Amino acid sequence: MAEREQRHVRVAVIGSGFGGLGAAVRLRRQGITDFVVLERADSVGGTWRDNSYPGCACDVPSHLYSFSFAPNPEWPRNFSGQPHIRAYLERVTDTFGLRPHIRFNSDVRSLRWSNEELHWEIDTASGALTADVVVSATGPLSDPKIPDIPGLDDFPGKVFHSARWDHDYDLRGKRVAMIGTGASAIQIVPAIQPEVDRLTLFQRTPAWVLPRADRKISAAERWLHTRIPATRAARRGLLWGIRELQVSAFTKRPNELGLIEGLAKAHMKKAVKDPALRATLTPDYRIGCKRILLSNTYYPALTRRNVDVVAAGLTEVRGNVLVGSDGSETEVDAVVFGTGFHVTDMPIAHRVTGAHGTTLAEEWKDGMESLRGASAAGFPNFLTIIGPNTGLGNSSMILMIESQLNYMADFMRQLDILGGKIALSARPSAVQEWTRKIQKRMERTVWNTGGCDSWYLDSSGRNTTAWPGTTSEFRKVTRQVDLAEYEVLRVPGARAAGQSVDKPVDKPVAAGTDRSPDQGAAERSEVSA
Repeated sequence: MAEREQRHVRVAVIGSGFGGLGAAVRLRRQGITDFVVLERADSVGGTWRDNSYPGCACDVPSHLYSFSFAPNPEWPRNFSGQPHIRAYLERVTDTFGLRPHIRFNSDVRSLRWSNEELHWEIDTASGALTADVVVSATGPLSDPKIPDIPGLDDFPGKVFHSARWDHDYDLRGKRVAMIGTGASAIQIVPAIQPEVDRLTLFQRTPAWVLPRADRKISAAERWLHTRIPATRAARRGLLWGIRELQVSAFTKRPNELGLIEGLAKAHMKKAVKDPALRATLTPDYRIGCKRILLSNTYYPALTRRNVDVVAAGLTEVRGNVLVGSDGSETEVDAVVFGTGFHVTDMPIAHRVTGAHGTTLAEEWKDGMESLRGASAAGFPNFLTIIGPNTGLGNSSMILMIESQLNYMADFMRQLDILGGKIALSARPSAVQEWTRKIQKRMERTVWNTGGCDSWYLDSSGRNTTAWPGTTSEFRKVTRQVDLAEYEVLRVPGARAAGQSVDKPVDKPVAAGTDRSPDQGAAERSEVSA
C-alpha cells in the first residue's frame, strides 16, 4: 500500500480510539493531510474495541458521549453498549475518509526526538518513519493492569482481564472468581451470573452505585433528532448542563454529596434485603472519591444463591484455590480480573525519549505533569490527548478530547505562522506553574479529601489524573496556544524574520481559533451507527 512507503509525515497520531480519530478529523478539517494514524491492532476503536466483555456499555449518555461534529441521531439507548459505540467509531472513520491514513498492526516500539533534525524518529511493528509532530492518543484505559499475585502463574484454570476477554472460553457451569468492583465488574457480574455454576466476587473496596436511567430511545425520538437537528442539540445541551452544575460539589464542596450517598443507600436497600450483605457493600468513603457507578442489575445479582461476596482482596493462589486477605479460601475454575489499567504509569511513556535523552517515564517518575494536559517539558512537538489532569468524574471525556483538539489545531497553526523547520517545547517553568495551580485546586476536591485510594492517585498519593473544574473552563484554557509558555526551537543556523536563533518568542503570535465544534452546526456531519 502507498502509505507503507511513506517515511516522513507532518504529523503522526498514535492510537485510533476517540482521541486518535478525533485528531485525524481535526487535522483534515484544518487542511493537513500529510499525517498517519499508528494503530497497534487491526481495527479502530481503542478501548471500545478492546473491551468486549459481557454487558459492556458506557456510563455516559450516548448523545453526550459522541463527537459534536459527528452527531448520531440513531443511538438506540440512553446508555449505548460497546457494539454500538464501536460501530459509531467505524462510521466516523469512513465518513471522514480516515482509512487511507491509518497503519494497522503498527505498535509503536519507540519514539526518539532528534535535536539536529527537529523531528521524531519512530519505530513501529510495521516499519520506521519520522514526523515533525507526534500526537499521542493512546488513552489511559488502554493497557490492562493485573496485580502480581503469588501463585497466579501456576493456576491450572483460565485467567484473563476484562479488557482482554476470552470469548472462546465458555463460562457456563464454571466456578468463576471476579476480582475487583469497578466499572467493568459491575457490568460483568450480572451478565455472567445466570450462566455460571458459582460466582465469587473479591471485593477489596465496595463501590457507590446509583440507579441507571437507561431505556430504549424510541423511533419517534430518533426521527425527530434526524429531521430536526435542534432537538438533538437541545438534548445534548441539557445533558451537558446538568453535569456542569454538579462539578462544584466534586471540586469545592464535597460535603454536599451526602444527599447523593442517601440515594445510593436507598438504591442498595431496595435490592439487598440482608443487613449483613448491605453492610459489606456499603463504602466508608465519601461518594465521588472513586468513580460513581451506575447499575440496576449489580445489587440484585449479588443476592442470588450462586453468588458469594468476599470482602477482601486476593492475596495468594494455591493451585485452583484463591486465598483472600481475610484468610478465606475459594476453589474456582476461572479468574477474571477487573482491576483497571495503567493510568498514572502509562506504558507509552517508557517508549518516548525526549530532547534531553530521557524517557517520558523517567521525567514523570515523581508524577505526571504537562502544560494544559498536552505538552510535557523536554518533549518538543509532542502532544497528548487525554493527558495529565484531564480526566472527569461526572461527565463525558469526549468534551475534554475536543478541547484538546482545539489546542492541537492552534499548535499546528502557530508552527505554520512561525514558519520553517521549527519546534515548540513547553517551558519547564510554565509546566511547573500550571501543575502548581492544578494541585492547589485539587486539595479540596472529593478525590483528594474523600478518604479513598483510587486510580486517580499515583503511587505518591498525588492526583495527576482528574481535572478540578468544569468542561467549559477547560475548553477556555485550551482554546489557543500561548507562545510565552513555549521555547521556539529552530535548526541550527536558521532564522525566522526578525528573530534570533533559539530565542524564545516573548509574545504570542496572534491567531484565531476554530469555533467550538458545538458552534459549527452548519458544518456537522450525520453519523449513524
